[in-house]
Amino acid sequence: MASNKKIGLREVRGLQVGETLWDASVPGFGIRRQNSPAVAYVLLYRTKEGRLRRYTIGRHGAPWTPDTAREEATRILGDVAKGKDPAADKKDTRQAKTVAELCDLYLTDAENGRLLTRRKAAKKESTLQTDRGRITRHIKPLLGRLKVAAVTSRDVEDFMNAVAEGKTAGKTKTEKSRGLANVRGGKGTASRTVGLLGAIFTYSIRHRMRSDNPVHGVMRFADGKRERRLSDAEYKNFGKALAKAEADKVWPAAVAVARFLALTGWRSGEALNLRWKELDLARRTATLPDTKTGRSVRPLSLAACDVLSNVTRRNDDDLVFQATRGDGPMVGFPKLWAKIAAKGKLPDDITPHVLRHSFASLAGDLGYSELTIAALVGHKGQSITSRYVHTADAILLAAADMVANKTAELMGMTANTAEIIPMRRAKEK
Repeated sequence: MASNKKIGLREVRGLQVGETLWDASVPGFGIRRQNSPAVAYVLLYRTKEGRLRRYTIGRHGAPWTPDTAREEATRILGDVAKGKDPAADKKDTRQAKTVAELCDLYLTDAENGRLLTRRKAAKKESTLQTDRGRITRHIKPLLGRLKVAAVTSRDVEDFMNAVAEGKTAGKTKTEKSRGLANVRGGKGTASRTVGLLGAIFTYSIRHRMRSDNPVHGVMRFADGKRERRLSDAEYKNFGKALAKAEADKVWPAAVAVARFLALTGWRSGEALNLRWKELDLARRTATLPDTKTGRSVRPLSLAACDVLSNVTRRNDDDLVFQATRGDGPMVGFPKLWAKIAAKGKLPDDITPHVLRHSFASLAGDLGYSELTIAALVGHKGQSITSRYVHTADAILLAAADMVANKTAELMGMTANTAEIIPMRRAKEK
C-alpha cells in the first residue's frame, strides 16, 4: 500500500481501470478506478478494535480534488484516533429508518398492544384508526422521506404550518372499497397531529433511532376545544327534526340513539356500542366496561330509560341500537345523523359531540358541580372509588333526571316522571 508519490491531478487522470494508487503523505489515503471512468478517493484505516475499514470519501470532481480529499482523509484519521468508526457511522446513516418506516413500526407495536396509554392500557381501535389517518394523510406525505435522525424542530414547525394551511387537504382513498376521506387541514388538526408526532419520536428514542425529540419545544397552536352548545331555539329544532325523522321512516335505531345522546350526554361511540347486558333498568344504571376513560358506571334518567323501552330487545349480548345490516355497530350513523339534522335545518357544526357538551353545560346551568357532571357523562377525573361502584346512587339519578327533563322540555318533549316499565323482547321464532 505504500507509495512514494503524492497524489495529484496527473495521477488521477492517469489512473487505469482496476488500478489503485496510495498517497505517500497520508497513510491509507488513495484513489481507485473500477469499471468506469470515475475515480474515487478512499481511505483505509484500522479501528480501535483492530478491524480494517475502507471509507469512500467521494468521487473526483467538485468538491473533491486531491487536496480537499487529502484534507478530509486527515480529518477522518483524527476521528479514528479518538475511537470513532466513520465507515460504520456512514453505513448506519445510509441504512437509517425514514419517518415513514418509523411510523409503520409505531403502528405495528400499537396494534399488537405493545404501546400503552397513560391509563396503562393498549390503544383502542378507534384511537388507532385516528392515528392511521393522521399518519397516512399528513405525516407521511410531508415528512415520510426524511431520515428519523435528520428531522429538526424547524422541520416540525414547517410541518405544523403546512397542515394548518391545508397543504395536505383533499380527498384520499380509504381502506374500504370506494371509500373516500375528506381530509381537512386547520390549526386544530395540525396541533393534534404534532402531538401524535411527538409520541412517535418518543418511541424512536426508546428504540435508539435518535437521542432527542424534535417536537419538544415546538409551540403548537391552541387546540380549540369545541365549546359549541345548542341554543334554546336549536334544541327546539332538534326535537322537531327527531319527530320528522320518525314520521319519514328514517332508520328507527338512528333516531333513538340521537335522542338518547341528547338525554344522556354520552359519547356517540359509547351509545352505538352499548349492549343490553350492560344495562340494569331496575336500578337505572349502565355499566360500560371499556370507555375512553376506562370502566364507567352511568346513571340513567327516566327519559333515557323511556327511549330504551321503545327499542326492541333480543339477546343480552346484542347491541341496543342495531345497524341497518349485520350484527355490528351502526357505522352509518354519521350519514343518518346528517339526514336527521337536515330535517330540523340545523347548522352543519352541530354534531353528536355538541349534544354531549350541551348536556354538560345544561347541568352546569342547573348548578351541579364538576364532579357530578363528570359522573353523569363519564368525564376524565372521576374519583378512584368509581371503579368499585356498581350502581348509581339516588343523588346522581336525581341529577340525571333533572338535566334530562330540562333537555326534553327544550326539545318540546314531555318530561318522563313515570316508573320504568319492563323492556319488551322480540318474539322467539
